[in-house]
Amino acid sequence: MSSPVLTCPHLSGALTCPPCPAGSGLADLTHLRLAGGAHRCAGRVQVLHEGRWGGVCALTWATPAADVTCRSLGCGPALRAAQVSVGPEELTWVESLRCEGGEGNLLECELTRVPSPGEAQEGQVRLAGGPHRCAGRVEVFHAGRWGTVCDDSWELRDAQVTCRQVRCGHALWAPGAAQFGEGAGPIWLDGLRCVGTETHLARCPARPWGEHTCNHVEDASAICSGEVRLSGAPDRCAGRVEVRHQHLWGTVCDDTWGLREAQVLCAHLGCGPALEAPGAARYGRGSGPIWLDDVTCTGEEPDLFRCAHRTWGQHNCHHGEDAGVVCELR
Repeated sequence: MSSPVLTCPHLSGALTCPPCPAGSGLADLTHLRLAGGAHRCAGRVQVLHEGRWGGVCALTWATPAADVTCRSLGCGPALRAAQVSVGPEELTWVESLRCEGGEGNLLECELTRVPSPGEAQEGQVRLAGGPHRCAGRVEVFHAGRWGTVCDDSWELRDAQVTCRQVRCGHALWAPGAAQFGEGAGPIWLDGLRCVGTETHLARCPARPWGEHTCNHVEDASAICSGEVRLSGAPDRCAGRVEVRHQHLWGTVCDDTWGLREAQVLCAHLGCGPALEAPGAARYGRGSGPIWLDDVTCTGEEPDLFRCAHRTWGQHNCHHGEDAGVVCELR
C-alpha cells in the first residue's frame, strides 16, 4: 500500500483546530498531522480516528486534496504531493478521497472511510479456529452474518486470494474437510473458482450467495505464510527459516535451535511434526539481517515470535549459522 506525502510552505504561525474526542466517529478525520517529515508542514498524511492515527490511501490522492490538507494545517498551499510505500500493518482510515481544492477540511471532500477494527463489512474475510491469525477456517461476512465456504473446488488459488485479503502473505496450504473445526451459521460460498490474482474472495466466480450442496464438515480452510517462510528446499515443509520484521526478510541463528523450536514453526506452517532442526546453513546461506538469535521455545507456543529470544537484530552469528527445519509433509 502507498500513502500520500506532501510538502507545504513552513509558516511561523499555526492554525489550531478544536480537537475531536477520540472515537467520536467520522468527525475525527478533521484532526490531521504530517508524520515523518523534516518539519510539521511536510510528511506522510495521517488522520486521527477512534483515538489512533492512520493513513490515507494514495490511489486517489491529488493536488487538490494536498491543498486542502495544507490549508487546514495552517501551512499555506501545497508545494509538492507524492506517495510513499508503507507496511501492511499501518492503519488506513480513508480509502478514497476526492477534493475540488476549495474545501475547508478533508471532511468536506468526497471520501470513503475504512471501517473501524471490529466493524465487519460486506465481503470481509477472517480465518477462525486456527493456531494464529493467518491460519484457520475461512469465514466470509455477508448480509450482516458470518458464514463459511464449502471445500468443493477449493484449492491453493482460492486460498491465495484469502491470504492476500487478510494480509497474511502467500498461501501454503488449502485444506478442506473442516480442518480447523466445523463452523456455524450459513454456508455462504460454494464452487469458488479463483484465478488467484483477485484482491477479494467475493470477486471470484462462485455460486450465488448461500446456494450450496454442502454441510459444515466440508468447511474450507487456509494456511498462510504470515511473517514466516522456508527457503532453499524443494517442498513447502523444509528449508531455511526466514522471518519478516520491519518489512525486511531475515534469518534465524542456530544458537539454541532445536526440535522444540522447529516444532513450533512446523505447526505454524501447517506441516506435520518436526523431524529435524538443522543448523549451519544446511539450506544455503541467507542474506539480509539475522533477525533472531537464542530462540528458546517450550513447544506449546502458537508461533515462533512468542518464544523467548534476544532483541530483534541482536546476535553474535553469521549466515553460516542460519537455522533450518524439516517437517513432515502433509
